[in-house]
Amino acid sequence: MRKVAAFITLLVLVLVSGKVLAFEPDTSDKMEMEVQRAILDIMIKDPGIKRFFDDSAGYAVFPSVGKGGIIVGGAFGRGLVIANEQVDGFAALSQATIGLQLGGQSYSQFIFFKDQTALDHFKRGNFEFSAQASAVAIAAGASADANYDAGVAVFTIAKGGLMFEGSIGGQRFSYEPKNPD
Repeated sequence: MRKVAAFITLLVLVLVSGKVLAFEPDTSDKMEMEVQRAILDIMIKDPGIKRFFDDSAGYAVFPSVGKGGIIVGGAFGRGLVIANEQVDGFAALSQATIGLQLGGQSYSQFIFFKDQTALDHFKRGNFEFSAQASAVAIAAGASADANYDAGVAVFTIAKGGLMFEGSIGGQRFSYEPKNPD
């Protein structure tokens, strides 16, 4: 019931503001619809995240990342890069970890790029997060104190599963433009 009320509230805010959420998905494109659902989900869970959608030069959305491990672990997900309220390209996320870990989980990940320089760095395809990088796990109000670090802000929403983890590793990303020159 709370989710329905939050969704209706968000829908009213969108209609009153006159601005469509983030981007207008192609309803015949499965990935674009999954990304739009992930965007709606994060906005319902933390409406304050809207400032990142409004103020960033672009963002990458990975609507479903699968992660698992037993001592050695990994994760993988596909998503879209959105700039100027339209799909700019396709992205893939891969992660490798080692350490104390057991289980599996699924989550959505959002990467916001503060400026065009940060977005271009990602699009060059050599973007990765080190073991020290951290993501803000979304709960109500979690984005209020969040800020960009080295031009990016990262948020995750757990979708399901259970994972115990005390490991190190890193995430690597690839990018492919939607309309190659």
